[in-house]
This record gives sequence, C-alpha cells and structure tokens, in this order.
Amino acid sequence: MSQSSIAAASSANAARRGSATSRRILIGLGWLIFFLFLLLPLFIVVSQGLKNGLGAFFTAIFEPDALSALKLTVIAVLISVPLNLVFGVSAAWCVSKYSFRGKSMLVTLIDLPFSVSPVIAGLVYVLMFGAQGLFGPWLQDHDIQIVFALPGIVLATIFVTVPFVARELIPLMQEQGTQEEEAARLLGANGWQMFWHVTVPNIKWGLIYGVVLCTARAMGEFGAVSVVSGHIRGVTNTLPLHVEILYNEYNHVAAFAVASLLLILALFILLLKQWSENRINRLRASAAEE
Repeated sequence: MSQSSIAAASSANAARRGSATSRRILIGLGWLIFFLFLLLPLFIVVSQGLKNGLGAFFTAIFEPDALSALKLTVIAVLISVPLNLVFGVSAAWCVSKYSFRGKSMLVTLIDLPFSVSPVIAGLVYVLMFGAQGLFGPWLQDHDIQIVFALPGIVLATIFVTVPFVARELIPLMQEQGTQEEEAARLLGANGWQMFWHVTVPNIKWGLIYGVVLCTARAMGEFGAVSVVSGHIRGVTNTLPLHVEILYNEYNHVAAFAVASLLLILALFILLLKQWSENRINRLRASAAEE
C-alpha cells in the first residue's frame, strides 16, 4: 500500500472519529437542554403540588373555584375547537380546490394569530365589545355581555387557535389534488357525498392532528383570555388564570396542584398528537411506496 493510500485512510478514520465525537456532544447537549428546560420544571411542578401530601393535592383540585375553572376551560374548548374545525376545513377546501382573487391574502390572514400577541387580541375585543367600546352601548341596551363573560373568553380562544386545523389541512389537501373528487363527480356523486366519502377519508388523520393541536392551545391559553375575562374568581377564570391567582396569593401548593392537573391534560393531548402524527407518517410512507 502506498504512502498516499495510508495517509488517506488515516485521514478518513480521523474524520469518522471526529464526526462520532461531535455527534455524541450534540446528542448530549440536546438531552441536557431537554432535561434542564422541560423535564426538571415539570418535575418541580408535580413535586411542589404533592408537597403537603395527596390530601392537600386533591383538595386543591376539587376546590369549588378550581372545578369552576376546569368547567369553564372545557366549555371554551368544546365551543372553540368545533368552530375552528369548520373554519379550518372550509378554508383548506377553498385554498386547495379553487383559484380566486385574494387567495394569498386569505392564507396570510389565517396565519395572523401567530404574529399578533394574544394580549393585543384580547385588548381588541375589549375595545370592540367592552362597556366603553365600539359596540358597548348597543350591547348594554340589549343586555348582552361579551367581555368579562363566557362569550368573550370563547372569542379570544377562537382567535388564538384559528390557524391550527387550517394549517394542517391546506398542504395535505393541496398534495392530494382534485383527481379523486373529479372522478367521484363523474360517477354521479354530489358535493356532500364527495366530501364525506372521498375527501374526509384522505384527510382524517391530518384533521385529527389539527384538532389535537387546537385543543392543546385552547386549553392552555392565558394572554387573550386574561384580558377579556376580568379575573372573576369562580365565574370567568379558566385553569391557567386560576393557577395565576393562587400563585399571586402565595398559595403555592394549590397553584402547583392545579398546574399539575393542566400538565396531566397536556400529556394526554401530547399522546394523542404523537399517535395521530405517527399515523400520518405511516400513511404518507405507504403512499410514497405506491
């Protein structure tokens, strides 16, 4: 073997060793960041919630104000998520199936909640529907309350969760094209039949994934809801707001206990998200093989 070949082999081995070392360092750094900024804080939340034992933990969770906050959170999710589901499917259908003026503007507006602070969104609703707002006098004359009541909380939640379903479905429906729908139309299917028997089966896992993301975001929303809710304890407090109130009252054990409840719900949503994501990846892989 020539000297040049030996030198080349030695250089290649050194490069491989350097690459392996760099890979280990990056993986270790990733795990360190994951532990310090995610696992450790979550462990602290749960441990502080259990600091005074299970009795105090369950007392904080089943306290009337906490149950009221949980109920309001669930109601806001049950209203906002289906509405965003309808909007997301409609927007994705329009964007992926039709060409029209203002299409790019619609896509841009769908992403607006990602760039606007939730606090600003909440303030906009106060300026529109508050007592001194644009529609405030008319609403008061007709005894309709939006701000500092359930409708305001739902509106704020809808605003911050608008993009999730649409953003998941738009690329999926664009990738699938219109051939299957056109074939169904030629076979005599009407629009409703075409949607339920052709479109929905193709997008169902993306739909589930978008709904899961939307639910997680709605459940944990703080900024916009904080502005429009009025922080009325036991009336307009959601779970995140209830955690803030308990913490500000130095009732740290109860605050961490309720935060642990939010954490449990978030982990459940995360498992659903991962399951639906795995299903989507498998379907895409099988479609690519075909």
